[in-house]
Amino acid sequence: MTLTAARGRARQARKSRQARQATGWRPPATAYGLGLAAAGVAAAWTVHRLFPAVPLLTAAVVLGIVAAHLPGARGLVRGVCRAGLSFAGKRLMRLGIVLLGLKLSLDDVLGLGWATVAMVLGVVAATFCGTWWLGRRMGLPGDQPLLIATGYSICGASAIGAVSEVSDSDERDVATSVALVTLCGTLAIAVLPLLQHPLGLDDAAFGRWVGASVHDVGQVVATAQTAGPAALGDAVLVKLVRVALLAPLVAALATAVRVRARGARATGTEADGSEAEGTRATEPRAEGARAVGARAVGARAEGATRRRPPLVPLFVLGFLAMTALRSTGILATAALDAAATAQELLLAAALFGLGSAVHLPSLSRTGARVAALGLCAWVVIAGASYGGVLLTT
Repeated sequence: MTLTAARGRARQARKSRQARQATGWRPPATAYGLGLAAAGVAAAWTVHRLFPAVPLLTAAVVLGIVAAHLPGARGLVRGVCRAGLSFAGKRLMRLGIVLLGLKLSLDDVLGLGWATVAMVLGVVAATFCGTWWLGRRMGLPGDQPLLIATGYSICGASAIGAVSEVSDSDERDVATSVALVTLCGTLAIAVLPLLQHPLGLDDAAFGRWVGASVHDVGQVVATAQTAGPAALGDAVLVKLVRVALLAPLVAALATAVRVRARGARATGTEADGSEAEGTRATEPRAEGARAVGARAVGARAEGATRRRPPLVPLFVLGFLAMTALRSTGILATAALDAAATAQELLLAAALFGLGSAVHLPSLSRTGARVAALGLCAWVVIAGASYGGVLLTT
């Protein structure tokens, strides 16, 4: 009787606990992942403070990858925290990109001169087209060629996040591309300063070369500051011109996605019509099968149409609005500094979330091809940037 009573009390306690859970407050599904992302940003900030040569965003990506493979944290990253980490990788990335527009003004662009602006346009076009073409020729899966080309040519992980929003890229493709671009940008911090004098570049020319060839803004600052304030100033200005090209690139890709969705809808309509024509002269069972197939094609086309992005995504419009606001000169320095800090923290949280989606065993299957593409793209952008600097000096 005692044992039976104990079991009964245990069942009642379990039911009572379940009832409280069903009726009580529960945190949002994203809360745990956002909390982990905040902890990752704090850890990355600590690493950056202890080792100033390591940019905050680079540390955030690396720590995200580490968290995804640590035995203790791996279950959290893939389980209860996954929703929040994915939210950080997408939504917080958008907010960070909007605030990134406050780093650029029209006066900065005009101050560089049209020759330098034309050089940047040429470097971006050559890097984007060359990397995308080479990635497709090498057979990289999914959207990896597009995302890697975007990251190398524009502004690293921020550009990858922006383009992945309109291309609806797989999260692992995004994570792989971010990991590659971050790795190569980090290597540039150590390699490019060693090449300044062998290549015959003065400080200002070296800064323009760094700004035109290094991916992330933080990595540009870490690389160019080794040559002094003149190099750092030119590097940041040239880099921000590349950042300004993010908006037209995303708009162009959004247009391409809309055209592709329209083509899919037209194909579905044509298939629906052809199936209806054929069923009039066939047996009832075959008629039903073909009708189902036609409806499936039409449903896929309709789904593609529903998923098509706007011509210019809202976060890109926000980026342009922030650039216009900065160009007016009405914002105080304190406000710009606060926005810059918020932008860096948001992007760090987003990159931690993206880094946590990297799965090294899966990456190893295409690792050699991805590494080869990264090396080739690095040579392309460094060579094109060097030639452009020589022509405009």
